[in-house]
Amino acid sequence: MGADLTVAIADGVALLTLNRPARRNAYTAQLGALLNQAYRACDDDDDVRAIVLTGAGEAFCVGADFSAPASPFDSPSGDAFTASPTDPAAFELRTPVIAAVNGHAIGIGLTIALQTDIRIVAEDAKYAVAQVRRGVIGDCMSHWTLPHLVGGAVAAELLLTGRTFDGHEAVALGVASRALPGPQVLDHAMTIARDIARNVAPMSAALSKRLLWDAMGRGYTPRQVADLETQLHHRVMGGADAREGVEAFLQRRPPHWTASVAREWEPLPQLGVDQ
Repeated sequence: MGADLTVAIADGVALLTLNRPARRNAYTAQLGALLNQAYRACDDDDDVRAIVLTGAGEAFCVGADFSAPASPFDSPSGDAFTASPTDPAAFELRTPVIAAVNGHAIGIGLTIALQTDIRIVAEDAKYAVAQVRRGVIGDCMSHWTLPHLVGGAVAAELLLTGRTFDGHEAVALGVASRALPGPQVLDHAMTIARDIARNVAPMSAALSKRLLWDAMGRGYTPRQVADLETQLHHRVMGGADAREGVEAFLQRRPPHWTASVAREWEPLPQLGVDQ
């Protein structure tokens, strides 16, 4: 990877670090391209069972980089512009992604974190979807992620005011699952990731994650979700990992998973509107 993003893989966990600390990890197109590349590579690597995304230094990402001669909010030229440059988004991966939001996350810094599965934040840092205060609007699908994470009323408040809040309020609002002192954020996220890597069957995690996000995105009813859960159980029940999970539990030993998400993955079935 380029110097703006570092990737370290160990013990089944890929640690992706936004690495522009002198600019408080301000977002650039180059940084975004590197993140996309790392997401794809990790998701296709069976040795990576969880991903942690964090920032170097004291900030996670303070938003778009305004230091370049051309403003990132200038009129786009041609058809290349997209307000959702994260492709794939973290929720589109099969691998669980944890955001270790170790410091300030403003604008696109926060909207990228909102795409992850689990968010651990620094309690005294500042957070905001501040784009409306810069003359633009929230990006990275935040008009979809926020309502699904926190509900329509809270999403409207955060998107329409662009106001700043701290880590404790982020947890209270449902933006994050836990707020900790900044120096503890990455360690806690890595503990969760290593636990997933050691103890969770990769195919089970991939199927559960996809069903979770697809159910929200497609607006499935409870009975539709029940039907999909049944279909996915048919994929895994009786398989080698299902047997291994039970045997490892009964023998009180770490499990040894053998299913390959990279080689054996099949997309989830899609239900029709009348089902």
